[in-house]
Amino acid sequence: MAFVSSGYDPENPLQDRITDIGNHYYGEFLPPVIKNNFGQWLWHEILEPGILMHKAESGDEVYTIRCGTPRLASVEHVREICDIADKHCEGCVRWTTRNNVEFMVDSKDKVEPLKQDLLSRKHSKGSYKFPIGGTGAGLTNIIHTQ
Repeated sequence: MAFVSSGYDPENPLQDRITDIGNHYYGEFLPPVIKNNFGQWLWHEILEPGILMHKAESGDEVYTIRCGTPRLASVEHVREICDIADKHCEGCVRWTTRNNVEFMVDSKDKVEPLKQDLLSRKHSKGSYKFPIGGTGAGLTNIIHTQ
């Protein structure tokens, strides 16, 4: 009888059924500049290793900074990535198929502060937490087959 009080009707079990089966439509989570120019990108260029600029037909630009990350990340590391995205990228961040992380901004003025923030974050032994690179003739994370 607990289901009856929640509005469940055993005679018509599919009525008003709410389900969470399946993924959300990916377009819901695109940054505004990507969503507004989806499928209308003219060209891109690599400004420096790990930093790309994409130009749209509308004249809009999006700047991407790609960073290497460990394949298995701790909760603290993912939270730090999300904090960086909230601070610089309006909360938008994406992972590539090779487990790199990409931070996207819609203005060239936002690139340098983001880059300096990423380079300032180091492990206790001095190595970068977010090494910038992995584009063009460079190294990216190595993913192997099982």
